[in-house]
Amino acid sequence: MKIKVILNSSCLVQPSEPTFNGCMPLTESDQTGVLAHVPTIYFYRPPQNWLTPKDTIFTTLRTSLRRVLVHFYPLAGRLRWLDGARLELDCNGKGAQLIEAHCEATLNDLGDLTPSPHFHYLIPPINYMVPIEDIPLLCVQLTTFQCGGIALSYTISHAVVDGQSALHFISEWARLARGEPLCTAPFLDRKLLRAGEPPSAQPRFKHAQFDPPPLLLGQSSSESERKKETTITMLKLSKIQVEMLKNEANRTRPCDHKGRAYTRYESIAAHIWRCSCRARRHVHEQPTAMGICVDIRRRMQPPLREKFFGNAIIDVIATSFSGELMTRPLGYAAGRISEAIDSVTSEYVHSAIDFLKNLKDFSRLQDIHALRTNQGPFYGNPNIGVISWMALPLQGLDFGWGREIFMAPGTHDCDGDSLLLPGYEGDGSLVVALCLQAVCMGDFKKFFYEDINETRKNGSVIVGRSEGMN
Repeated sequence: MKIKVILNSSCLVQPSEPTFNGCMPLTESDQTGVLAHVPTIYFYRPPQNWLTPKDTIFTTLRTSLRRVLVHFYPLAGRLRWLDGARLELDCNGKGAQLIEAHCEATLNDLGDLTPSPHFHYLIPPINYMVPIEDIPLLCVQLTTFQCGGIALSYTISHAVVDGQSALHFISEWARLARGEPLCTAPFLDRKLLRAGEPPSAQPRFKHAQFDPPPLLLGQSSSESERKKETTITMLKLSKIQVEMLKNEANRTRPCDHKGRAYTRYESIAAHIWRCSCRARRHVHEQPTAMGICVDIRRRMQPPLREKFFGNAIIDVIATSFSGELMTRPLGYAAGRISEAIDSVTSEYVHSAIDFLKNLKDFSRLQDIHALRTNQGPFYGNPNIGVISWMALPLQGLDFGWGREIFMAPGTHDCDGDSLLLPGYEGDGSLVVALCLQAVCMGDFKKFFYEDINETRKNGSVIVGRSEGMN
């Protein structure tokens, strides 16, 4: 079924009071990695009294958005290119985009609301063909359905905020929409991460995350892999299955591992990494890397200020050979991931900042999709990225008409992208949102649950099987 969405109106929403006007330097983390907009979507069934008068919800959103942008005024600004593919933030108050739309379908027509091509029509479109100075950093779309349900989606520039900062903004916006006061103002000074400062030293560590990721053996570029059709799935892990994976990873830790126990993230990410190698039918000699996004707020010395607003993250990679991952126990893969995460200290972060500050050009480290090229770092086959949203306050977003019935990341169609989300029931379950090449997804699902079932039956994941591998 193809749904039809009609755009009713679009406007720029500016802060309701005067705010700082001028340029704000961005950190190196702001300007590298994914610079495109990241979408999230929430579905609601508001009480009937919220539907009369007809524009109550839209008016509430617009009025409260004007108010919250006074505190989060960087989101009302625009980006600007500098020499060397660097960026700065022009806090000019041009505003965020707010779209009102109507869908002729019902929420039930969308089925279980799992991300699908339908979502494209429910998420604000971003025109990357216009100059970057004209692209809003925050775009919001309210879509009403025939049944009275609504979809509220927002897409926000990753050059300005990470997931934690984005959720801080959206939760404060919801508070104001409910008629409550602001809870915690954002801390906007990015100089804590040396934003705008010149280089002061050479890096003290090796930073492999800035090297080109591995290619499939026999290939000289990732061009052919980028072009392959992808598909998206959301796989649920019960609390028991999560604990089984965590226990299995720790039970099979390498003998020389004497550090802390592996976390849920490390255990599940290890499972995803191993299953992806098998589903992609890697040869044993295939080098593979996992991209890991680490929150540095509490890793810095001193820790960053509460509600630091920006990208307080650093990407690191875990590496191995596919044959090692597929034939050794789960604890081996978890150990590779744990080692990469534990390398992130305050000294390491400052070394990474120094590395980037000494570069003359950032373009090879930027994934800006249609903005300029699609030749940034590619973490698809033979690589994968696993981002954790497990600890983010994603759910219970109430703008005054009740909490959502479902939330999901917007469509992400890049091979190897995956997210770990808290289960919606609040029962300790988790959801893996994953994008893979379509030809690999069936095998991935099979291995994903098959190995967990073997863990339950035998107390360990079966390893060393070679079906589906060259």
